[in-house]
Amino acid sequence: MITAEQSEQLRAWFAERLPVDVYESLDSVTADREEITVVGVIPATESVKEFRERTREQRIEVAREAESLYRRKVAWGVRVGEETTLFTHLAVPVMTRLRQSERQVLDTLVAGGVARSRADALAWCVRLVGRNTDEWLTELRDSLDKVRRVRAQGPDVSGDTDSRKSASE
Repeated sequence: MITAEQSEQLRAWFAERLPVDVYESLDSVTADREEITVVGVIPATESVKEFRERTREQRIEVAREAESLYRRKVAWGVRVGEETTLFTHLAVPVMTRLRQSERQVLDTLVAGGVARSRADALAWCVRLVGRNTDEWLTELRDSLDKVRRVRAQGPDVSGDTDSRKSASE
């Protein structure tokens, strides 16, 4: 997870490098350890397919520079009205250990036809939690940013412990 300040710097970096005719406006730039996702607004008169074809070379050029600089893949998306469409984005495997009662939840979703596999069921659960707790998750992310800022202002705890010990003796 990146800080709010890093997020703003990343957004500014993409805003500076994207040609003005790629998007009507830059909607969001989000990042995690593996990927940066750039979403912009396109006119309602342009289809996603038309946008992808028209901007492919420009987006590839910006993505190559960003991937080299930030060491993350770049994903792209568009927003038309309230509809957001992502393309060229990653699906990253995640390992977890689940107890039997948790596995039974996933197996119930599979048996009920909600998901094709345990992996799909787990992804479905994560999306459901994300949608239904967005306000809480936003508050949690904001508090993590504050914790990082406070830690950065504190003393350097990685220093030599022997020097502190001898000073207090």
